[in-house]
Amino acid sequence: MKYILYILTFLITTSVVSQDVVKDDPKVGLVLSGGGAKGLAHIGVLKKIEEAGVRIDYIGGTSMGAIVGGLYAAGYSANQLDSIFNAVDFDRLIQDNIPRSAKTFYEKNETDRYAVTLPFEGFQIRLPSGISKGQNVYNLFSKLTDHVSDIEDFSKLPIPFLCVATNIENGKAVVLERGYLPRAISASGALPSLFSPVFIDDMLLVDGGVVNNYPVDEIRKKGADIIIGVDVQDSLRDRTKLQSGLEVLTQINNFRTINDMKVKREKTDIYLNPNIKDFTVVAFNEGAKIIEAGYDEATTKITELEALAARQKPRKKLDVEFRKETSLYITDVEIEGTNSYSRSYVLGKLQLKTPAEVTYKKFNQGVNNLSATGNFADINYRLLEDENGNYKLQFQLRESEVKTLLRLGAHYDDLYRTGALLNVTRKRLFTNNDIASLDFVVGDNIRYNFNYYIDKGYYWSIGLNSSFDFFDKDVPVSFILSENVLEEDEIQTNLNEIELEYSDLTNQIYVETLFRRSFLLGLGLEHKKLRYLSKTIGIDQDNNLQTVFESTNYFSTYGYLVYDTYDNSFFPKEGVFFSGDFHLYLFGEGLNRNFESFSIAKAKSGYAKSIGKFTAQITTEGGFKIGNSDVRSFDFFMGGFGFKEINNIIPFYGYEALNLRGNTYLKSGLTFDYEFFRKNHINIAANISNIGDNLFENGGWINGVDYSGFALGYGLETFLGPIQLKYAYSPERDESEWYVSAGFKF
Repeated sequence: MKYILYILTFLITTSVVSQDVVKDDPKVGLVLSGGGAKGLAHIGVLKKIEEAGVRIDYIGGTSMGAIVGGLYAAGYSANQLDSIFNAVDFDRLIQDNIPRSAKTFYEKNETDRYAVTLPFEGFQIRLPSGISKGQNVYNLFSKLTDHVSDIEDFSKLPIPFLCVATNIENGKAVVLERGYLPRAISASGALPSLFSPVFIDDMLLVDGGVVNNYPVDEIRKKGADIIIGVDVQDSLRDRTKLQSGLEVLTQINNFRTINDMKVKREKTDIYLNPNIKDFTVVAFNEGAKIIEAGYDEATTKITELEALAARQKPRKKLDVEFRKETSLYITDVEIEGTNSYSRSYVLGKLQLKTPAEVTYKKFNQGVNNLSATGNFADINYRLLEDENGNYKLQFQLRESEVKTLLRLGAHYDDLYRTGALLNVTRKRLFTNNDIASLDFVVGDNIRYNFNYYIDKGYYWSIGLNSSFDFFDKDVPVSFILSENVLEEDEIQTNLNEIELEYSDLTNQIYVETLFRRSFLLGLGLEHKKLRYLSKTIGIDQDNNLQTVFESTNYFSTYGYLVYDTYDNSFFPKEGVFFSGDFHLYLFGEGLNRNFESFSIAKAKSGYAKSIGKFTAQITTEGGFKIGNSDVRSFDFFMGGFGFKEINNIIPFYGYEALNLRGNTYLKSGLTFDYEFFRKNHINIAANISNIGDNLFENGGWINGVDYSGFALGYGLETFLGPIQLKYAYSPERDESEWYVSAGFKF
């Protein structure tokens, strides 16, 4: 009987203990605060939590805490997150630095001309709602969470998740627990002034840290028994560390969040506060140190973490199947939210025709290009997979209310000299998809450029252009002889150079389209009024001290083909470039009274490749005239550097602008560039050329090299455009030239 009592007592005790262990299996909630770059410390904390064996049952985050927490909830391990964030170029990500190679030809031209672009509605300048629209961020999150893109309810993620954003219209916190995960974490991390607000469910949302930077109450309500909290909020700074507008805004917001933490810290069971006071909210370049600081802080609580893990019931971690495909097969595209822009316009910017297989890289480039137009305040998309592994693409677009832009630029070169550019651009002026742009340049030479363009995407787009260019330049006396206006004995023998005033008025109507999705193919009609004269010599029929060499209206038809994947038009590191142009001049009226039709054909190609910080670029080009040899106004003129090319005026190291001339030319160049410090370049270059009259007929194109030049230069990339200084030398002349070019060319 005694033994029976012992056995019963043992069984009852064992049963009670067993029940207590099951009941004591605590649900652990993880709360991750916002803090900008300081939020990378969350990754270090997660590493230590994993090592301790703690099972996370709920995650709640704000701002950077939402980003790290959302990706962790989607199934990534701490080590995977470390690898992901170490590979991210945060400068490119934050600044929406859309690769030039991803833009359409129209956007490439815009990028290469204007330094500053501002909304200009009602004749008032408006500042953008953020430095970045966050499109690159959204693209990255969409790719990283592709494996859970079909999950609407965040509680169904591998780890249940929520995040907090702020409704900017009423200042209330919005808890995001459903929807599209990349959109939710983008909204929670939309730091005011840095990122534009995110539009979700008719709400305009910004960083949740504005109202709730540490969602401990929200996670407790989900059923968490134990709260692990990571606080990476910025501390208050003294005046010496408040040097920027972003730092001042962060400090103001910290007044409330730091005070709130006094209460919320008491609601946290295991409180972690990494030592990251020496880092700023934008110190992404020091991410490795910040992650290490998070790991070190969690290490100090290893005893508590291991004790917590010991109380939890072991549970097998869900196997997450990440998609490894590098391309998508898209069968259909649904577009919502467009009123002013057609479906063909959107698909044209995306460079997407369905059904088609497209790489993630190409797809992101297309989305970035759509964003680069500035026509959409919000670009929201989802990829929905069907049972066959194909995708349907859903776009939800919100058109920008900004129709008018003010753009500014400045430039200097040795041909046009100083110029300040004022541009007014108006979108949707007469019809959907159209854009009107007027450049007005003041400085040493007044110029203008007007362009009206109806963008039809993949269909034929229509354009009208009118421009006026003017410069005056000292040119060799041989320039006059080639004009056949004055005989050699009529020219003062003591003159080496004359001052030439050159003006060009051009009006064009053209159509263009994408050819095989990569080439720009265009056709057009052109009127050109060319006039150039010199006041150095001669007297005209009105007894004015000048000689007019050209004053004729020319009428032509033309075609062009362009391929351009350069990542940078001034300092390309990768890419291929090709342009071909053919003009057929049909009529002429004016000073040239013996006009006969003729043609000009020219082409240029280039290739750039980099290895580390070294880049090699090789270019080759050429052109020739077909037909009437009496018209010399469209000869090829070579020499100089850094100016906008018009007609057939071509740069060439070692000579001044317009010093070499002929109706045929061939030119090759090789440049080696070394980016010794970010955006600082040292380069050496060489170019060779044959230029003259009828070189293909007389064999002059292949009988040796007539002209050559070498250059050593320094270049700096700035927001106004490149600043370049070059020293060039020509062996044939045994003379050197200095070239200075500053700002985008226009």
